[in-house]
Amino acid sequence: MKILVCLSNVPDTTSKITFTDNNTKFNTAGVQFIINPYDELALTKALEITEKQGGSVTTITVGLAETEPSIRKGLAIGATDAVRVNAEATDAYFVAEQIAAYAKGEGFDLILTGREGIDYNSGQVAGILGEMLGLPSVNVITSIEIENDVATMERDIDGGREKVSCKLPLVASAQKELTEPRIPNMRGIMAARSKPLKVVEATGSEKNSATVAFDLPPAKSGVKLIAPEDAASLIGILHNDIKII
Repeated sequence: MKILVCLSNVPDTTSKITFTDNNTKFNTAGVQFIINPYDELALTKALEITEKQGGSVTTITVGLAETEPSIRKGLAIGATDAVRVNAEATDAYFVAEQIAAYAKGEGFDLILTGREGIDYNSGQVAGILGEMLGLPSVNVITSIEIENDVATMERDIDGGREKVSCKLPLVASAQKELTEPRIPNMRGIMAARSKPLKVVEATGSEKNSATVAFDLPPAKSGVKLIAPEDAASLIGILHNDIKII
C-alpha cells in the first residue's frame, strides 16, 4: 500500500491574528505554525493502514522553507519520507495542481487530505485533486477499511452519514472522527532527522486569486443583564434590537 498524505502548515489556533500592508497580508510575525489538525488525522490513519497492510506513507506540502519544521514533525510521527513543493501555498487550485503534478506517475494507491485547512477553511483541495488526477474523491470520511483493493468508507452528509465503497486508487479527505492524532516520541523525533525530504520546484499556472482585504470580526460588546422575571424585556431586545425573532 503506497499512500500520499497532503500536509499544510497553518497558524496555531491560539495565535493572535493581525494584518499588514493595508490589511491585505497576514502578519506572520510571532505566529506559531503547526500541521493542519485535519491533515494530522489523515497522516495517522495512513500510518494505521500501512501498519496493518504494509507499505509506505509519503507526505507532500506546498510551502517555502519555513514549513519544514511541520514537515519534520510529520516524519517524526511516522511518515516514511516527505516532499516539499517550493512555492507559497496561494490558493486551493494552485495547491492541488502542485500535488497532482507530483502524484502523477508515482503509483499511489490512496491520497489523503484533511477536510479543510483551519486557516482559510475552503475544503476544496481533495475535490480538485481528484478531478486533476482523474480519480474518485470522497469528502469528510469518518472511517475507512481497505480489503482487496476496495475502500469502504463512512462520510458525513447533510442530516446523516453515508457508507460508500470505491476501488483504489482514490482521494479522500479526513473528518475529525476518523482517528486520534499521534504524538511523536523521542525515537520518532530522532529518526525524522535522517528521513528523506525532497524539494521540488512548482509547475503549472500562476496565482489564480488575490486577496482584496482581510477584516477582523467586530469586537464583542458588553453583556446586558436582564432579571429572570423580566421576560418581556428579553423578547423586546431579541425582536427589536438583535432581530432574531
